[in-house]
Amino acid sequence: MKTGKLLIAVIVLQALILVSHWTGTSPVTPAYGQIPDAGGQRQQIIDELKTLNGKMDRLVETLKSGDVQVHVAKPDEKK
Repeated sequence: MKTGKLLIAVIVLQALILVSHWTGTSPVTPAYGQIPDAGGQRQQIIDELKTLNGKMDRLVETLKSGDVQVHVAKPDEKK
C-alpha cells in the first residue's frame, strides 16, 4: 500500500517537472556569473599600497626622530 502511494507521488512530481520544462517556466532561475573587473581590482590594490606607503613613511619618521622608547620584559623563569 505504501509503495503504491510513493510511486504515485514520484510520478506526479516527474510530470510536474516535465510540464515545467516543456512550457519553459522553471521555478529555478539561472545563476549569472559576473565578469571580474581586473582594472578595478588593480586600482584598489594601488590605492591600498599608497595608504600603506603613507603609514610606513610616518613610522620611519617616528623611528628617526628618536621618540621611541623600548622596555625589555623579563623572561619567564618557568620556561
